[in-house]
Amino acid sequence: MAKLLLSLHVLAAILFIGPVAVAVSMFPARAKAALAGGPEQASAAASVKLLHRITQVYAMLGIAVPVMGVGTAQVMGIMNQTWLIVATVLTVLAALVLLVLVNPAQQNVVDALAGSPDQDLLTRATGGLKRLPMTAGIFNLLWAVVTVMMVIRPGSTTGA
Repeated sequence: MAKLLLSLHVLAAILFIGPVAVAVSMFPARAKAALAGGPEQASAAASVKLLHRITQVYAMLGIAVPVMGVGTAQVMGIMNQTWLIVATVLTVLAALVLLVLVNPAQQNVVDALAGSPDQDLLTRATGGLKRLPMTAGIFNLLWAVVTVMMVIRPGSTTGA
């Protein structure tokens, strides 16, 4: 049972977290091009909407990753291992970065591109756009550290 759960956990991480990581990384450059206007504005705006949708949908699907991870850890009897607790905290931080920083900033850009006459929205969109590359990097770094911890399992006594 542990091998099945672990396989599903790893597959979910690859299939659900990977697209979010790529989408949040690509979003700032495409958003900048879309907000700047010019000849590629229409295609950039379409890309921005698609990348935001990918971020939202795959983030929801990504909830399966920690859920299956907890199930796997329970079956393996390693819930109290320090490396797993640290990885879990980092996973929660990554989710908070996505929920509190990345997603609202992306939504502001999408709303601004929808033609809202609200000047405050455009100001928020361009201001949030300046921080998006950093927040995307933090999100991806947190997931990279979690992934390395899952492979190395520092201090683990499970023999891997």
